[in-house]
Amino acid sequence: MKPIWIVDDDQSIRFVLEKALLRENLPTRSFTNPREVLAALEGASDEEGPQILVSDIRMPGGSGLDLLGKVKELHPGLPVIIMTAFSDLDSAVSAFQGGAFEYLPKPFDLPKAVELIRRAVEESQREEVSEERMAAAPEMLGQAPAMQDVFRAIGRLSQSNVTVMITGESGSGKELVARALHKHSPRANGPFVAINTAAIPKDLLESELFGHERGAFTGAQTMRRGRFEQAEGGTLFLDEIGDMPFDLQTRLLRVLSDGHFYRVGGHNAVKAHVRVIAATHQDLEQRVREGVFREDLFHRLNVIRLRLPALRERREDVPMLTRHFLQQSAAQLGVEPKRISDAALAQLGLFNFPGNVRQLENVCHWLTVMAPSQVIEAKDLPPEVLTAAAAPAAVPAQVPRPVAGYEAPEPVASSPLAEAVPGEPLPVSDQPAPLDGAAPAWERGLEAEALALLAADRHDVWDVLTRRFESKLILTALNNTRGRRIEAAQKLGIGRNTITRKIQELGLE
Repeated sequence: MKPIWIVDDDQSIRFVLEKALLRENLPTRSFTNPREVLAALEGASDEEGPQILVSDIRMPGGSGLDLLGKVKELHPGLPVIIMTAFSDLDSAVSAFQGGAFEYLPKPFDLPKAVELIRRAVEESQREEVSEERMAAAPEMLGQAPAMQDVFRAIGRLSQSNVTVMITGESGSGKELVARALHKHSPRANGPFVAINTAAIPKDLLESELFGHERGAFTGAQTMRRGRFEQAEGGTLFLDEIGDMPFDLQTRLLRVLSDGHFYRVGGHNAVKAHVRVIAATHQDLEQRVREGVFREDLFHRLNVIRLRLPALRERREDVPMLTRHFLQQSAAQLGVEPKRISDAALAQLGLFNFPGNVRQLENVCHWLTVMAPSQVIEAKDLPPEVLTAAAAPAAVPAQVPRPVAGYEAPEPVASSPLAEAVPGEPLPVSDQPAPLDGAAPAWERGLEAEALALLAADRHDVWDVLTRRFESKLILTALNNTRGRRIEAAQKLGIGRNTITRKIQELGLE
């Protein structure tokens, strides 16, 4: 990872931040004044540049706010955290429009400072991945007539800023269409900002969309820009708009009507120069009839409607998409791309893909990792595909509870992980593994969950699944021994100090 650059003339501040970030395995590089930073930026390659910049405001030889402006000219996407004394805060807030990621008041609480820096790092990494995807991804793939209609509509809308509503099942590629609409619009040079309104708690969504002023609510120590301001001059993509709370629908309608909004706790109107693209998998007309979605907002959003077909409606695209995703998955994992036989493609074509294109992408990730040879045969396909092909009339398996941050693929048949209940031990088969080498159901379930997390570009897969595995294993042993730790440790084959430490680390007290 690229280093975090720290700019402060106070050696003690630099020392404290360096040591705290080092403990978090975050590399650093320190400077004493803005001139040093600008000189280093001019001579640095993309790999040598900063992941984020943390700068004081008042320093000999230059102001942190002036540095912010110059850095944003050179690297518009670089997150910058401004450190400032409390007496400087009110004047510094006025520079938020200059692009500061956040403010860190002095004297600061070190754990909170590290948490803020880590959040900025994660945001930076997400933006890098998003930019790489947009740069590397080809135009949308599809030869089916329904997809050709979508392509024609994108072409017709290429010179327009009109509001668009995208409908289609989950996983059908609505965000991809929204990005294409942005890329081929007059706002292509502006930012593309996406927000899933169903994934953010109601109490936070208003602040996420419109921002907030300092002191607007408990914990609002600084002014923060919302997604509308972040998308200034570009496109704001509102995914799952059908789940937006009713009271926020009123605020959104006002923005779309007159182009102004107020930050939470604010009294000055902010002008929004933003194109809005909305998406939903729900029947909004039905939600209007049920009284949970405003009819006037529906008509305001429904200027142009694009319907994305489900993958089962465009089965002729499955071979092309499969080969593309196999190439993509191999590139991500740094391995040789696998080929797929005609028989395997025919088998995939029989599957209904309830998770649509996203599910096919996850299947290709699974095949890249799990298929035993370079040529994928029909017998190498995931169990859910083979099971569906063998028994097309069977009742589909219950969809597993999703892990936060990703949408799970079609579950493996009879996977115990799919039926796991938080706080209860995982069901583990006491039967030996089959002699033919096939993995037990719980292992296949683990594979499916790991692949889904990997496909969602998560960077904590090891931690997430290891914590779940260790927690369930220890709880099962403790249940078996009625809470006797030493006996549980002996049965697990670990030391008593180890089980005590693990219980504390995993919060199982």
